[in-house]
Amino acid sequence: MIHPLAAGLGGIAGAIAGSFLATLILRWPQGREVARGRSACDGCGRLLGVLDLVPLLSALVQRGRCRTCGAVIDPLHGRVEAGCAIIGALALGFAPELGGIGWALLGWLLLTLAVLDKRHFWLPDALTLPLAFLGFTIGLWTTDAVLADRVVGAVTGYLALMIVAIGYRQVRGREGLGLGDAKLLGALGAWFGWQALPFILLLAASLGLLAILAAMAVGRPVNGATRVPLGTFLAVAAVPGWWLSVLAVQI
Repeated sequence: MIHPLAAGLGGIAGAIAGSFLATLILRWPQGREVARGRSACDGCGRLLGVLDLVPLLSALVQRGRCRTCGAVIDPLHGRVEAGCAIIGALALGFAPELGGIGWALLGWLLLTLAVLDKRHFWLPDALTLPLAFLGFTIGLWTTDAVLADRVVGAVTGYLALMIVAIGYRQVRGREGLGLGDAKLLGALGAWFGWQALPFILLLAASLGLLAILAAMAVGRPVNGATRVPLGTFLAVAAVPGWWLSVLAVQI
C-alpha cells in the first residue's frame, strides 16, 4: 500500500535532489564548480533567480530555454529531476520510514553514477565510496542482508572485478575495466550482501550484450575496442538483481 503524503514529499525531495545532481553531472566532469556560487545560464551567464530554479516546473514554463537569451536548457536537467522525483516518490510512498529514505538515497546515487558512466566512463570515488558507507549504515534498515554478508559482499565484489581488470591489463596491455566498476560492485555488496552479486553481474552483462546488439542493429560500428559503460549496467541491474536473488532463496 502506498502512502500518498509520503510519496508526495518523496517526489518533492527527489526533484530538489535531482536539480543538484543534474548540475553535478554536467559540471563536475568539466572541472567546473558545483557546490559553491550561484547557478547561472550557460548561454548568457545571467544569475538564475528562485523562479528559474524550481525543479521541473521552471523548464516547462520557459519551454526549455533561458528567458533572457533563449539558449536551450540541457534536457538532462529535467530528465534527472523527473527520475529522482519518481525514485523518491516510490521509495517513501511504499516505505515511509528510515528504510524508504535509504532506498531513495540508493536510487539517486545509482542514477547519478549511471549517467556519469554512460556519458564519461567515469565512476568517481566521491560517489562510490559514500554509496558503500550508506550500505553499511542506513542500508541496515533498507535491505535484510546481515552485516557479515554485507562485509563479504563489499570485499568480494571489489576484488572480483579488480582481479578481472588487472588480468585484462596484463594479457591485452591496455585498460579494459576501470576500478570504479569494482568499487561500485563492492558498494552494491554492502547494500545487498554477497548473495545478490552473481545475479547483478549476470543481469548487467546481459544488458551490456543487448546494448551492443542494438548498436549493431542500427549500424553503429562495433569492434574489439568498443567501450561499454559497465557501471551504467551495474547501476540499472542493482535492484532487479537483488530481487532475483531474493526470489531464488524463496524458491
